[in-house]
Amino acid sequence: MYKRILLKLSGEQLQGKFDGGFDTQRAMWIANEVKKVEATEVVLMIGGGNYVRGAQLAGGGIERVTADNMGMLGTLINSLALADVFNAAGVPARALTNIVADQIADQFTHRRALSHLAKKRVVIVGGGIGRPYLTTDTAAVNLALELDCDAIFKATKVDGVYDGDPATNPDAKKLAKITLKQAVEQPEIRVMDKAAIALAADHAQQIVVFELLKDGNIARAAAGEAVGTTISAQ
Repeated sequence: MYKRILLKLSGEQLQGKFDGGFDTQRAMWIANEVKKVEATEVVLMIGGGNYVRGAQLAGGGIERVTADNMGMLGTLINSLALADVFNAAGVPARALTNIVADQIADQFTHRRALSHLAKKRVVIVGGGIGRPYLTTDTAAVNLALELDCDAIFKATKVDGVYDGDPATNPDAKKLAKITLKQAVEQPEIRVMDKAAIALAADHAQQIVVFELLKDGNIARAAAGEAVGTTISAQ
């Protein structure tokens, strides 16, 4: 069983049945899945692709830095909404932000996050890493390292890492375990951007990749069961 985990969710997962925006039913389902996690502290890093992707928006007069800032605001919108849904579901949660937005969310600090975790609250972090040109994948690894998380749980649409794209290659095989070095060096493995995986590899930070929308997956993974694919130093 892990003592503390970081759960990475994409913005697209929060849009649920919609083409964009925030699906409260999907968020409530996620909250109820996190509620099943016992004796494990949970940190969430949220993407913002359901509202805006900075790298895609840049151009046509919009500077890349501006576009990335807009993307970070999208992640903050998600973190505020998700914290409310978690609390409504009976899962104590607090939203913290890595960008300055004092009127709407508490600023992330190491001490504040640890204080919430000690009080058995889920810590939901918006604002990415707070700087342009860095993805929420990289922010997730950075945050997991800062808060001494035992593992990063990358919850995705597929049930693990494959040696090819299962959507286009019917012969692609699921991998139960791979090393962080393999994940960095093999271009067909795209579960996170390479900068994020390289940072994880530098610090031997374990990553577990599994399907989000399967009942009990988060709790099983937190309990140490073999779920999805484990990416580790060895």
